[in-house]
Amino acid sequence: MNPTVTAFRVGLARGRIELRQLFTAAPDLIGQFLTPAIALAVLYLIRDRDYADTGMSIAELALPGLIGSIVAFNGLFAITNVLVLDREDGTLLRAKTVPKGMISYFVGKIVASAGSVCAQVVVVLAVGAVIIGGSAFDGPGAWAGFAGIMLLGLLATLPAGAILGGVLEGPRATFLLTVPLMGLVAISGIFYPLTALPGWLQGVAQAFPIYWTGLGMRSVLLPPEAVSVEIGGSWRYPEMVGVLGGWASAGLVIAPIVLARMARHESGSSMATRRDKAMQRAF
Repeated sequence: MNPTVTAFRVGLARGRIELRQLFTAAPDLIGQFLTPAIALAVLYLIRDRDYADTGMSIAELALPGLIGSIVAFNGLFAITNVLVLDREDGTLLRAKTVPKGMISYFVGKIVASAGSVCAQVVVVLAVGAVIIGGSAFDGPGAWAGFAGIMLLGLLATLPAGAILGGVLEGPRATFLLTVPLMGLVAISGIFYPLTALPGWLQGVAQAFPIYWTGLGMRSVLLPPEAVSVEIGGSWRYPEMVGVLGGWASAGLVIAPIVLARMARHESGSSMATRRDKAMQRAF
C-alpha cells in the first residue's frame, strides 16, 4: 500500500482517538464547553429583550453569531495551541522520527480540531434552540447551507491556525494571542449587529473570517426579515464566499510551506533551547 495513503489512514485513526479522549476527560470537557455555556446562560437571561423593532429578541439574533464565533475562533485557536504545546513537550519531534509521521500527525490534529468544533456547534445549536428559540431551519436547503458555512468557516480558519502554530513559540505566545482574537470577536457583530459600530471598526471586522462566518450562520438560522439589521440590508453571499474563500485559499497554500519548515527545524537541540528559555523566564 502507498505509504502516504497509510499515513492518512493512521492520521484519521489518530484523530478519532484524540476526539474520544477529549470527550471522556472531565477537564477537557469543561475547557470545551465552559465558555459556550456561560454565553448561552447570558443569552437565556436576555431572551425577552427585543432588538429595536425587529420583533426578535437580542438572544435570538445573537445565537447564530455565537455559533459562528465558535467555528471561527476555535478553528483558529485550537490547532494553534496544540501545535505550540506539542513542540514544547516533544510530541512533534517524536512524530518526525516515524516514516511519514508528520503527515499522520497533521491529519490527526486537523480531524481532532474540526471534530471538536463540530461537537461544540451541535451542542450549542441544540441547547440554544430549546432555551432561546428563533432558529428557522425550513428544509434541506437550510441544512445544506448550514453545513456549507461550517465547512467554509473551518477551511478559512484551520489553515490560518496551523500557520500561527508553526510560527509562534511557547504557551505564553498562544495566551497572548487570545487578546486580539477576543477583540475580533467583540467587533465582529456576534452579540449585536455590526451596523452599531463605527465605520472604521466595521471595515476591520469585515477583513477577518469571524464576522463572515457569523453572518453566514445568521443567514441560514434566522428568518428572512432579520436581514434588515445587516449592512446594506443583505446577507451579501458573494462577499461572504469571496472573503472566506480567500482566507481558505491563502491558508491552504501557505500552511503546508510553514508546517514543512517547522518540521525541518524541529530537533532535539531546538527543543532544548526552548526549554532553557522557558526556565529562564520562570526564574
